Amino acid sequence: MTRHGFFLPVAAALMLASAPLLAHSEKEGTTPADGARLTETPDMIHMVFDGPMRVTMVRLVNAEGAEMPLERETGLEPSLEFHAEPEPLEPGRYTVEWRGLASDGHPMQGSFSFELGD
Repeated sequence: MTRHGFFLPVAAALMLASAPLLAHSEKEGTTPADGARLTETPDMIHMVFDGPMRVTMVRLVNAEGAEMPLERETGLEPSLEFHAEPEPLEPGRYTVEWRGLASDGHPMQGSFSFELGD
């Protein structure tokens, strides 16, 4: 067997085995769900991640871009879940914007929206 014939498969196997270790945490789900239509203010803004995430910033903004009060219940320590409680909201479209650091140190960000009305 040549050197390339031995080292190439070994290198490929090592790369495949380490791939899960290099993966970033991702958002698995939210409450309310992205695009949800609600009849009342949600009790809680909730995000679930597939790995520990340190959520460093979260904002709730209305359709005009004004920031709405949001009481953060999850601290800054890495967690699989994030919780924050909004104050009562008027009917309209709202977007939750967030930023964080995955357990591997990579910055992550995302957003999801919901609509409040009759």
